[in-house]
Amino acid sequence: MKKILIYALFSLVAIIAIAQENTPVTKATGDSLYMANDYKAAALAYEELLTRGESADVYYNLANAYYKTDEIAKAILNYERALLLAPGDEDIKFNLTLAKSKTVDKVSEPYEIFLSVWMRDIANLMSMQAWAVTAIAGFIILLASILIFLFSKNVTIKKSLFFVALFALFVTIFANISAHTHYTKLSNRCVAIIMQPSVTAKSTPDASGTDLFVIHEGRKVIIADDTMKQWKEIELEDGTKGWVPANVLEII
Repeated sequence: MKKILIYALFSLVAIIAIAQENTPVTKATGDSLYMANDYKAAALAYEELLTRGESADVYYNLANAYYKTDEIAKAILNYERALLLAPGDEDIKFNLTLAKSKTVDKVSEPYEIFLSVWMRDIANLMSMQAWAVTAIAGFIILLASILIFLFSKNVTIKKSLFFVALFALFVTIFANISAHTHYTKLSNRCVAIIMQPSVTAKSTPDASGTDLFVIHEGRKVIIADDTMKQWKEIELEDGTKGWVPANVLEII
């Protein structure tokens, strides 16, 4: 009983701190609430932090807080957002898989050729910023190799620099493609999570449309048509499409 009272008092103090206008919420505030097992208050603190800017760590902690309160759809949404910013983070991937295992819809990933999966996995090893830095470094090495190659008279050095330049060229191109891919995902977000317990997709953007299929909360969908305010056309992994109300989903 004493332990519970201590936790309650600690949580109350932290919540008061959040409410104070002159006391800015910090990640430490949310972390303290989380450690005190006050997951709802921790989620509020993390949500407040995210109004100031995106952070993979904060999204991850927010997802963990929602997972603890059994709000699986919100947990998946924020794990996915964290993964957008930190695509190589294994902890995020593991927890996202764990959260998805609690959803009603069990989705099998569509078949992809090995090379495509391999290239994507490599691209996801680093963030957009890291790939941008790698591209710049690769380009500098490429230029330096070419310059030294042109002015060097040593045949052995020239041969070595030729292969260095080729490798640097490959790294520069691949890093640029990876950085651009991440940038496109971040700037043109067309993937969403279903937030309602169950949703019936319609054949037309109208409640009177024909029922096509039912999906459940936590399901990730692609937004195929975003031109209407009240309705969104979604696409599933197998290419199946249907219309759902805009308020049943949230963009990742």
